[in-house]
Amino acid sequence: MKNSVLLLLLAVLALGCQNSKTENTGKNTVAPKETMSAADSLKLAKEIENFTPENHVSTMNLIFGKPKYDIKNIGILVYDGVNELDVMGPRYVLGQAMGVKTRLISLKPGNIKTVMGVEIVPNTVIDSVNQLDILIIPGGFKGTIEAAYDTRLHEWIRKIDQTTKYTGSVCTGGWILGATGLLKGKRASTNWYKEEAFLKKYGAVPANERYTQDGKYWTSAGVTAGMDMALAIMKDIYGERYAEAIMLDMEYDPHPPIEGGTPEKTGWVVNWMMESMYDAGVNPLIDSLEKVKNAIPKTTPKNQ
Repeated sequence: MKNSVLLLLLAVLALGCQNSKTENTGKNTVAPKETMSAADSLKLAKEIENFTPENHVSTMNLIFGKPKYDIKNIGILVYDGVNELDVMGPRYVLGQAMGVKTRLISLKPGNIKTVMGVEIVPNTVIDSVNQLDILIIPGGFKGTIEAAYDTRLHEWIRKIDQTTKYTGSVCTGGWILGATGLLKGKRASTNWYKEEAFLKKYGAVPANERYTQDGKYWTSAGVTAGMDMALAIMKDIYGERYAEAIMLDMEYDPHPPIEGGTPEKTGWVVNWMMESMYDAGVNPLIDSLEKVKNAIPKTTPKNQ
């Protein structure tokens, strides 16, 4: 019976470790699965067979290996008007990092309300945070645009960026990150709405991808793309198996009922309606903030 279990495990591992063809997903590609030698498969199968709650650490180390970086502190910016899924999608994924403290960091004391009216209790405020290994800046709507003109916030982001291994943004959070000057000359992604115009405004290079890495800077397209980006960050730190384990924990295998989700896959009538709605809310607010900005004497930002 023992040998039968071992042979079954070896068969499963061998099948699971075969190369698969790269899958084209439109904006990003899915990398082939890793390969494993017969010797490594046997070693792993024996370790799994002898697994107990007491030796789970050694088993996990064997399966997942050592992380690329020793990540200790992860911070996700929150503010009034943030999109809750921009926050909670990456929060769930990154929160599964081993032995890591993950905090929601607010601009000011007190609870914040998301764009959909959900109340969030932050863990701390930006004035109390001086170092992070990972910083994620989520997007939203009105609050995001205002944050893109908040020079005090930009100074804090630039300060934190000096210590990060990963600095990232989700959706229109790329507007905030772009406004700091940190994306100048970098390939980047953001929400589909006037994507090229906003990225070029901040000196970034539009990548037209679901998520993009340029050095330590990771940026994603709208809302749900933040989960894909967070999974890619976890894969970069802990490896493919760890990211695969998180995906299984989430049962993350999206199958929407219809094709859509990008301008290319959406009918022109819906595209026109959505862009017109965004224009009606975005343009007047940006115009008013630009007038205020232009009325203030210009100074050179620190660390730029």
